[in-house]
Amino acid sequence: MTAPLYCALVHHPIRSREGATVTSAVTTLDVHDIARSARTYGVRRYFVVTPIDAQHVLIDRVLDHWRSGAGVRRMPERGQALAVCEPSHSVAEVGERIRAETGLRPRVVATAARATASDVTTFSQLRDLLRDSREPFLLLLGTGHGLTDQVIEAADYLLEPIHGTGDYNHLSVRSAAAIALDRLCYPRPR
Repeated sequence: MTAPLYCALVHHPIRSREGATVTSAVTTLDVHDIARSARTYGVRRYFVVTPIDAQHVLIDRVLDHWRSGAGVRRMPERGQALAVCEPSHSVAEVGERIRAETGLRPRVVATAARATASDVTTFSQLRDLLRDSREPFLLLLGTGHGLTDQVIEAADYLLEPIHGTGDYNHLSVRSAAAIALDRLCYPRPR
């Protein structure tokens, strides 16, 4: 893959069970587990997006523990994974940080477990785009009940949903992130 790939775990704006726009709480498992997947698959940077400053304090405490605290002495590889993780206040801020780093606006890829549109991008199509492009790509992962329609509509691509073998489709975001990164970054098509 030649295109720089970034990912963001979005806690706002996301949908509630009732469809309202809300902000979800950051969980420490999401912070370090997705960072481990991101590092494994060569993601340049993994952003945890929340507008709540108190949640940034929590994220910073997790990062400090694994980068320079007791965690780094016990499990240094976790600190290596968390080196790619940064908090951010908004998706727009993430885009600006990527633009500042690369000089290019990232191509935004939204994810949704409920996507039914005929214009979804398949994993294979996106893998080809990543291979053939030099532009940065930003993969947005939603918490709660997914990204809002406004976020999805503003994206350049909507990635096809991950489907299992039955009609149940409610993976944890950590699992969905790992599956999506594997499907996008694995060196050969599956």
